[in-house]
Amino acid sequence: MIIVLKPHSTPEAVDHVLKRIEELGLTPHLSQGVARTVIGVIGDESKLQVEPLRALPGVEQVVPILKPFKLACREFHPEDSVFEVKGVKIGGGHLAMIAGPCAIEGEELLYETAVKVRDAGANILRGGAFKPRTSPYSFQGLGEEGLRILRRVGDALNMPVVTEVMDPRQVELVARYADVFQIGARNMQNFDLLKEVGKVKKPVLIKRGMSATVKDLLMSAEYVLAEGNREVILCERGIRTFEDSTRNTLDLSMVPNSKHTSHLPIIVDPSHATGRPELIPAMARAAVACGADGVHVEVHTCPEKALSDGPQALLPDQYARLMAELRRLAELLGRTIDVCEGVTA
Repeated sequence: MIIVLKPHSTPEAVDHVLKRIEELGLTPHLSQGVARTVIGVIGDESKLQVEPLRALPGVEQVVPILKPFKLACREFHPEDSVFEVKGVKIGGGHLAMIAGPCAIEGEELLYETAVKVRDAGANILRGGAFKPRTSPYSFQGLGEEGLRILRRVGDALNMPVVTEVMDPRQVELVARYADVFQIGARNMQNFDLLKEVGKVKKPVLIKRGMSATVKDLLMSAEYVLAEGNREVILCERGIRTFEDSTRNTLDLSMVPNSKHTSHLPIIVDPSHATGRPELIPAMARAAVACGADGVHVEVHTCPEKALSDGPQALLPDQYARLMAELRRLAELLGRTIDVCEGVTA
């Protein structure tokens, strides 16, 4: 249920409504916008009677919500969510350009790649320290040493960093080094993990599962939001279909679809979606054109020697050409690509 308060409601009126909701054994979530104050009510709505709530001082409207993702829906938060990571804004027309190798293989290689993607216009550095692989014999990542390398390189270049966390037991460790948590497609419905990252005040990037619906993804976001963390980024990375000429099938309709339903920013990962570097530029341009709030691309200085996902990585010069195209497209569409603090474009 959503309770919309009258414009310019007093703090006393807001507190009175919050107290009444708590007395009913329900959990209120306050969202204060420029024009409106909205309270989302989480719990058994059968305990609520609409008419008495409408009589509370300051209440303008009480809206029953049938959607199970109450905090992620636009009824709760009509405006696009926008938040900042070390000077880089995400959402609301600000594009997150995330780039870097699939896995952190060493400090020299990561630094070399990071310099090139930053100079090309990337504003968030990615790199995996823990790698969920199909085969137990494949490279699994450098663990905490990889996190240390990622943090050092990010600090040296004034770039916020994002990396994957795979297990609730890793959350505290990863939080010491990363600016943004990434929840991979395989862990999209690891609800214990979602709850744990929801308790940490860091943005969480959730990748859509390989067979997940839009509703499934938004319900996963709801787990994080319900723990009090409002900074959630959705990521479309392709779904599994009968098509076998690409790694996955990129569902770009999901971008406007989710934006119609939810206020959360959404980015697109054409690297994992296609698995083919020659397709990445076109899909990245299409992602920005259809309204995505950013693009997540894997870049490696020598893909043939990469320890993970080399065949789908762009070379740095290919990424630079792509970013030049995306900047022109962003300007045409009235979007902004923020530059990392302390870095000259």
